[in-house]
Amino acid sequence: MFAYYSSLSLKSISRQKGLSVLIAATLGMGIAACMITYSLINLMSKDPLPNKSDRVYHLQLDNWKLNSAAVLPDLPPEEVTWQDAINIVHAKQAKFQAAHTITWGMVTPSDKNVPPFLGIIRATQGEFFPMFEVPFLYGQGWQNYPLNHVEYVAVLSKATNQRVFGGVNSVGKTLPMLGQLFTVVGVLDEWQPSPKFFDMSFGAFYPPEDIYLPLQIKAELELPHGGSTNCWETDIGDEYQAFLNSECVNFNLWIELSSHQHKQQFENYLQGYVKQQKTLGRFPKVTNNILLDINQWLAHKEVVGSDMYVFFYLALLFLLVCLFNAASLISTKFTAKNSEVALRRALGANQLAIFTQCLTETILLGCIGALIGLVLYMFGLEGIKSLYPNFITFVYLDMTLMLLTIGVSILSSVLAGLIPSIKVCMLAPAGYLK
Repeated sequence: MFAYYSSLSLKSISRQKGLSVLIAATLGMGIAACMITYSLINLMSKDPLPNKSDRVYHLQLDNWKLNSAAVLPDLPPEEVTWQDAINIVHAKQAKFQAAHTITWGMVTPSDKNVPPFLGIIRATQGEFFPMFEVPFLYGQGWQNYPLNHVEYVAVLSKATNQRVFGGVNSVGKTLPMLGQLFTVVGVLDEWQPSPKFFDMSFGAFYPPEDIYLPLQIKAELELPHGGSTNCWETDIGDEYQAFLNSECVNFNLWIELSSHQHKQQFENYLQGYVKQQKTLGRFPKVTNNILLDINQWLAHKEVVGSDMYVFFYLALLFLLVCLFNAASLISTKFTAKNSEVALRRALGANQLAIFTQCLTETILLGCIGALIGLVLYMFGLEGIKSLYPNFITFVYLDMTLMLLTIGVSILSSVLAGLIPSIKVCMLAPAGYLK
């Protein structure tokens, strides 16, 4: 029977092509607008490390001056000082721990055919790579080096390796930069987490760095302070070491715990650490340590802003308007064949048969609307990529969202056609037969 109802529906749609296309296009526009905003929210808030995001924590310590807040109303700074970064990492109280920050410097490849360029550098500890599950194409990262130990090693991004070494396995090769010779120990595979949860100094969707170096090299070579830098001290001197010894915060500090049970143990360690630092004249405020796992950190940073939800609610309202318009058009379409319905009723078709046939037609219109909606959805995503280049890596046509779009379209068409279908199957055939 479904094939019979489908055949009748297709004939009805072909007889009223203009009206049918208008109904499908109305549904398609509403669905496309709604799904574009929904997919952005869904992709922007996606868990970057789903298998262990609840065990990886961002650390905040309140080293700010008394009667002042680093972040209003009374929150600690989002970064930590050099002293705290080094002390906590080398205490090794977690499974993995790594402090990191952004810097930059000139890269001068040995190959004269490759011009020098300014490389964006992430200075970090070796446990950064296993903690954030960074994929490697060649080689690997380094181990966390002991305090005051410096090794001139580097990990390159895939793009940098392509630029400098033509994409070949460069592990073991040397790369002149920052006035030194660095040995390449690893090359990353494609890796651009979105949002860039581990450091959002320049935004949640800023591309990753070109080169990764041991954190100690930043101090050894006195590399620039990139990212977010905040100080409450007014006079710390001009010397580089003075900045490192100051209360200026510039380093993101992350840890990974083996299990949830270790969180309390680590919090106790932090309490003891701050208490110890208070005896040295630091941390004048009441102890206020904050550990946020990845999803809590993303929520705290409001990666998906309130304006995005406003756009989504507006898109939902637009979809409702489209549904009302589609319902009106479907009602017009079904009213035009009241005589046909009356004749079918007189020949023995019951109300359920008429309702089923009308519902089948609305489902087919929903399928056509889904195709139109998917086309508009894809054009919308491409438009977003053009307007916001930083979104390129995470804005894509997800298969789940595509199936959801089709489902929403069919459901919308059924809802839009429900009342017109009931009205048609309830009409009295006698008046139309005369």
